[in-house]
Amino acid sequence: MRLDKWLWAARFFKTRSLATQAIDNGRVKLNGERVKPARDVKPGDRLDLHLGEIDWTLTVRALAMQRGPAPVAQALQEDPASQARRQRQADDRKLATNPAATIKGRPTKRDRRQIHRFTDE
Repeated sequence: MRLDKWLWAARFFKTRSLATQAIDNGRVKLNGERVKPARDVKPGDRLDLHLGEIDWTLTVRALAMQRGPAPVAQALQEDPASQARRQRQADDRKLATNPAATIKGRPTKRDRRQIHRFTDE
């Protein structure tokens, strides 16, 4: 089964073309190697996915020729170690402050003077 088709059937991507783009951009690795979307996947293969800020490391458990409901998609893969890492990453993102949260509108005169002092203009 093609890698892009498996990713679509396992519900990692909404369309096969999005799965193909992610594979072409190097966000998906099969057994530690960068591959093409048409590479065959078989049970026991290891996939490394980098989707947004989330990293997945999973093992292909089964193949599906069509996209089914979420419980069927979850049965296609196994990821015991990466689940704890993803939870830790989510907690880190919640605790991190947004750097743009302190910026409110245009700089004041005082801010402008400090900017000019800093940039030596």
